[in-house]
Amino acid sequence: MTLTAPPRLLLVHAHPDDEALWTGGTIARHAAHGVQVTVVTCTLGEEGEVIPEHLRGLASDRADQLGGYRLGELRSACSALGVAEHRFLGGLGRWRDSGMVWQEPGRAAGTVPDAHPRALVNGDFPEQCEALETVLREVKPQVVVTYAADGGYGHPDHIRAHDVTMAATAKVPDVQRVFHVVPSREAIRTGLERLSRAEGMPFRLPQLAELPHVDDASITTTVDIGEHLPAKIGGLRAHGTQVRVWLDQWDSGAGIAGYALSNDVAQPVVPTEHYVLARGEQQGASTGLFGGLGGDETGPADGR
Repeated sequence: MTLTAPPRLLLVHAHPDDEALWTGGTIARHAAHGVQVTVVTCTLGEEGEVIPEHLRGLASDRADQLGGYRLGELRSACSALGVAEHRFLGGLGRWRDSGMVWQEPGRAAGTVPDAHPRALVNGDFPEQCEALETVLREVKPQVVVTYAADGGYGHPDHIRAHDVTMAATAKVPDVQRVFHVVPSREAIRTGLERLSRAEGMPFRLPQLAELPHVDDASITTTVDIGEHLPAKIGGLRAHGTQVRVWLDQWDSGAGIAGYALSNDVAQPVVPTEHYVLARGEQQGASTGLFGGLGGDETGPADGR
């Protein structure tokens, strides 16, 4: 199987900030190697918890203007990461953030019982699938990325994004591979150890069991993002209402970085991102998302 067109990568994410948190390095690496990267975001993230106190009036239980503000953050993040094209599923504002409730703090989320009528999880599933299918037929990506079936940690919008992506990609022959982005147990363990040795880290350092992760034996594809960590960090910093970033000796080359969401629990920024091949040609997939489709991991014309 070989590529017959320039390499195109499309990623389906639930909210603004997910593209940077989950796949920021992958986006930046592929964009830097000439891959056309498209991000599809399913909601505006209207139910997110706001970190800066001076912006908390934007929240859904107050002015309910957070979605519009996060649109600006998303545009800045896409610019930092090198995203060629961005779409909202069904158009800007079509579906709303469904919110979530923690079932296991920091690790497992569940559905809000009284989600907004326009919430993504309340939306018409066939309509959502058709909306993504339309984008896929226009963009013609060979590789598509989304979350695993559990959404990574159970967020209902992540699960819906997974379900929609799997249904829509099954109808589009141009899609040669679908990957699920997953958090690596070993990468997180190593990252937490590095954070534990850093001085002045302002977030609470968790135990490994507190953070979502998968056994590394299930991972089919690892993307080295070491050279693109500055871009990923730039993408994370763009989402200032949702993410706090901390760097230790970054300019000196030590390169220890962590971030926290509104819960102030530290998560390491690691030099790899991890995927499980969910559908498509297995041969070459261990070398990269495009491995075996016409070149190395980022496409037929790419070099390391």
